[in-house]
Amino acid sequence: MSKKERTFSRFLDVRSTVFFEITIGITANTVLLLFHILTFLLKQRPKPLDLTITQLSLIHLVMLVTMGFIATDTFESQRWENVLTCKLVIYMQRLMRALSICTTCLLSVLQAITLSPRNSCLAKFKQKLSHHYPCCLGFLWVFNMLLNGRFLVSIGATPNVTSQSLVFVTESCSQWPINYLFRYIFFSLGNVQDISFIGLMTLSSGYMVSLLWRHKRQFQHLHSISLSPKASPEEKATRTILLLMGFFMLMYILDCVTFSSRSILWNNDPIHLCVHMFVGNAYATICPFVLLSTEK
Repeated sequence: MSKKERTFSRFLDVRSTVFFEITIGITANTVLLLFHILTFLLKQRPKPLDLTITQLSLIHLVMLVTMGFIATDTFESQRWENVLTCKLVIYMQRLMRALSICTTCLLSVLQAITLSPRNSCLAKFKQKLSHHYPCCLGFLWVFNMLLNGRFLVSIGATPNVTSQSLVFVTESCSQWPINYLFRYIFFSLGNVQDISFIGLMTLSSGYMVSLLWRHKRQFQHLHSISLSPKASPEEKATRTILLLMGFFMLMYILDCVTFSSRSILWNNDPIHLCVHMFVGNAYATICPFVLLSTEK
């Protein structure tokens, strides 16, 4: 087998893996979303943590569906017929990606507040959560919709003629350059948002780890270590969210590395494009399995 044939075979394998990952992620997020919708129908008043998990599953579901359209257009060369499809698909994918970071951070912060003892500074937020939480969710949605609105303007159909100023997003869609000032403003706001939410994730995760460690030491002081009691539901939920935070941080770093390497070193090689898509969808695919493992 020649080098070109081996490369093509490897590309087909990686491409199939990307589509398989998207299919599994869509199925798992649909199950998680339906599970919580059923829970809301049986409960009179859902908790903020339940609302966050429901929103996260919906966000990941839409993100993977739009990524399926993008992957099909990129690898199957099925060109979209109109510009509106380009704008909506790319806009929704970028919007859901931004909201995934925000909602994951909210999940970590909410669990830290829930786990905090009564004498802590976070205890005062427990009673205010049910009243102000819907407003917080609405603000995040509106802010990210406005922040990512630039894609509705800058995304268009790929022309037949080549241009150095275009950034190819898929086979059918390209991003046109926008004004330098607006590009700088949107870039700065996006980076500040990502850094802020990742910083909050790190702080809340560190706070939860310290609370669990302190609780374990106190329990070992009061009881024999050999008893090894079962963890409480709060501890199980906290460990699940900490596992999600660690996995998210790992995938976020890998996503940044693969994106930078693809644009600088790999010259948009199709195999490395598949790898970048696989890494970018990994968190949205694994997240529902981790959350479903702790649901009753």
